[in-house]
Amino acid sequence: MKAAGPSTRSIVVVAFPDAQILDVVGPLEVFSTANRVLEGANGASAPAYRIGIAATRNGPVRMSNGIEIGPATAQGKVRFPIDTLLVAGGQGTRAAAGDRTLIDWIRRAAPRARRVASVCTGAFLLAEAGLLDGRRATTHWASCDLLARRYPRVKVDPDPIFVRDGRLFTSAGVTSGMDLALALVEEDHGREPALTVARWLVVFLKRPGGQSQFSAQLAAQIAEREPLRDLQAWILDHPAADGCVRALARRAAMSPRHFARVFTAETGLTPARFVERARVEAARRLLEQTSRSIEAVASAAGFGSAESMRRAFLRTLRVGPAAYRGRFRTVENEKGVTL
Repeated sequence: MKAAGPSTRSIVVVAFPDAQILDVVGPLEVFSTANRVLEGANGASAPAYRIGIAATRNGPVRMSNGIEIGPATAQGKVRFPIDTLLVAGGQGTRAAAGDRTLIDWIRRAAPRARRVASVCTGAFLLAEAGLLDGRRATTHWASCDLLARRYPRVKVDPDPIFVRDGRLFTSAGVTSGMDLALALVEEDHGREPALTVARWLVVFLKRPGGQSQFSAQLAAQIAEREPLRDLQAWILDHPAADGCVRALARRAAMSPRHFARVFTAETGLTPARFVERARVEAARRLLEQTSRSIEAVASAAGFGSAESMRRAFLRTLRVGPAAYRGRFRTVENEKGVTL
């Protein structure tokens, strides 16, 4: 790699034993690809980003899948200033949160960085360092409740893929770290270089922070009882079918009152709410993958009208169908490859 220049931004990812490997290498691959894209476009004499991994000691760091990455630089030897300090998450987060050397270094290094970010449960380390007190933050949907209980001064938002509060960024699980890194590249260098990076990596340019962690949450709300699981699978496969309680209860061979009570107890959602989410999920896919009109998508997904679909999208995803399509619809590049 070319020598760093005065315009080179230093990206440091904090790793620890049993971190999630994609939390570390996913964002680093985005920044590394940005180096190649920007060098090719601008003929820059120095890389846009100098990337590295920091840990409590020099040498390789073993990830949760058994692969060692690095070598990492011991935190005490990390060169400043750091432009972006990014903290990984993963299975080892609990032990890392109890590592006072690690937490104290994050607490001292954060004020010296232009921006600070976390991927997945890396938010717990930022919170342990006191950096998220009074701040809005997110983490993996399965850990949001724990983050809120353990750190009550953090304003936990369980829905977004990533959250920005000033110069602090927190993101949801695994691949959202790449979404966040793409957003940071776009902030630094503009939309076109970020779009080119996304195309090279075959990902969306961005799923903005406001997009909900919706699909994962829906998958988590599958019932334990086989008859209800089968019914939920049927709802997901037939979003336009009659989704009223009476019709669903008849399909589950239960009385409507008993069905509604059991369904809500097992899934945490009323039947009507689950049906609405299933329809939003179906509409999402159609908006992303087809050129059907908004009205046609609403009909195919089981909504009575485009307006009722719009209201459901705003409740569930915090964005309307047209805006959603504008952000997430797949496109074809000049060679006809869908990105």
